[in-house]
Amino acid sequence: MVHNNFHNSSLPNNPPPSQFGLSILGKLISVYKLWHKFLPNIPKDSKYTLGAKIDALFLEVIENIIKAGYSNKVEKEIFLRRTSAKLDLLKFFLQLVWEIKALENKKYISLSEKLDEIGRMLGGWIKSLN
Repeated sequence: MVHNNFHNSSLPNNPPPSQFGLSILGKLISVYKLWHKFLPNIPKDSKYTLGAKIDALFLEVIENIIKAGYSNKVEKEIFLRRTSAKLDLLKFFLQLVWEIKALENKKYISLSEKLDEIGRMLGGWIKSLN
């Protein structure tokens, strides 16, 4: 069975993702895996509402980072700004889950610290385009 690794391949006629993109993507995947471990422990009344929303936002942020990595400069900035807004929403809903006590303090802190770092990296990538 052939295993395709998108980190090592590029789409035809498109440059591979930048180092910014790969670095952010790696951190996003790491924090998503952590979130995915925490999700089953969220109470049912929040798991299928806020938990599902947070999960969907994580996936949208990851998807937009991948798209930005393969886009031209104009499209890249659009994807990155969209990603920044989605990341802010993700952090907001994560805080909400914590505030209603559906997520333990230590778990919230570990996720939010990593998302803050990703946000700073994303801001640096956006600034580098200007």
